[in-house]
Amino acid sequence: MIQLKDVNKEVPVKLGQQIELTIDGYGHDGEGVGRFRDFTIFVPEVLKDERVLVKISEVKRNFGRGVVSRIIQSASERTTPLCNVANTCGGCQLQHLNYPDQLKQKQQRVIDAVERIGGLRDVVIHPVLGMNDPWHYRNKGQYPFGIENTAVVMGFYRKGTHRIVPLEECLLQTETTNRIARKLRMLVEKYQVAIYQEQDHGGLLRHVLLKQAAQTKDVMVVFITNGEQFPAAEKIAHELADEFPEIKGVVQNINLTSGNVILGSRTKFILGLDTITDRIGRFKFTIAAESFFQVNSLQTEVLYRKTVEFANLSGVETVLDAYCGVGSLTLFLAEKAKKVYGIEIVAGAVRNANRNAELNEVHNAQFVTGSTEKVLPQLVKSGINFQVGVVDPPRSGCEEAVLKSLAENKVGRIVYVSCNPSTLSRDLKILDGLGYKTVEIQPVDMFPQTYHVECVAKIERGN
Repeated sequence: MIQLKDVNKEVPVKLGQQIELTIDGYGHDGEGVGRFRDFTIFVPEVLKDERVLVKISEVKRNFGRGVVSRIIQSASERTTPLCNVANTCGGCQLQHLNYPDQLKQKQQRVIDAVERIGGLRDVVIHPVLGMNDPWHYRNKGQYPFGIENTAVVMGFYRKGTHRIVPLEECLLQTETTNRIARKLRMLVEKYQVAIYQEQDHGGLLRHVLLKQAAQTKDVMVVFITNGEQFPAAEKIAHELADEFPEIKGVVQNINLTSGNVILGSRTKFILGLDTITDRIGRFKFTIAAESFFQVNSLQTEVLYRKTVEFANLSGVETVLDAYCGVGSLTLFLAEKAKKVYGIEIVAGAVRNANRNAELNEVHNAQFVTGSTEKVLPQLVKSGINFQVGVVDPPRSGCEEAVLKSLAENKVGRIVYVSCNPSTLSRDLKILDGLGYKTVEIQPVDMFPQTYHVECVAKIERGN
């Protein structure tokens, strides 16, 4: 037993101990949660109501973590993962749960967050909008390189580590992306490209980023290197392009940092074009190596259509689109609004947004560089009244100053797009205190086989 000095009771488990556990529910990362002598244990790859034998792998003051040694009694929702590395690769967390029940679990995750974190109990939370085919949906793959027993390996990171799980095929990537990835590994080995080593910051090739447009099927190959000189780049690029006509461009991105950020700040042309084009609905977008673009193009259109529906636009409204990024959602809003102002703090994204508006001949969207809490009052002071505000912040959610600015400037209706139910719920609670009421939430499954879930919340201003 581990005795903690500042609590009265003992922690009832220790490292390496085997215990039997019944799984009562799920944590926010999709892991199972059970209680042993009133002590919370988190266990990945298990399902609600399963009885499992667990080996304790971590002990904290208020909880522990364990790994499954044996499933004593399995749930009816359990299924055999299609991927043979699903239990080691960090990409998927829910392949062991059949897809209809993945959607139910994600809906419950949103309900729990809204009630527990947001303190809101009268919000309609709809069933999750899922995919007809929850496989091969990703339009982007980021593959790290490594060396294992003197051989070049390429795949994805093992859960919670930077050890690479070698992978010949990922069931979330397109078949074209998988084929290109297999060929790439062979070419990197053939031309004896020096592989980057995190330990001493040596070597050259760190990652390869493959982007495939969902509609046009065009592919971009991005080599991410720890240095300027890449002698084999052109030879590899030509061999790839000769075998795969879908490849429209090959570029080199240079990242000299020693951290975990994948892309660096500079990109060099190698072969073909430096952008590819994709479509979401009727809109087309140019995608560069550094461009942010939603990973699941099909579900992005579902998400955007629901956002426009919740905005309830009739063509006379002036709309604010905060955290607008490259303006993809802004264009959907502009189709139904009188005018849309997109606010984004990253200047490069604003340049891309203007380019996308021009490409699609959208003339009622205007983009402003800056933070929402500073730009919004300036726009209102200039005489602009916003009937609708749309926010689509990063996982960390909205800054409280942004929410206060929406309220102070009397934005009537708010649509909140979120990739994190926890921070969404926190912000809905803040908005509730500012006089807004959350009416309904529509979750959308952008990432099948993972614990992630996107949400669109409809929020009305009180009298």
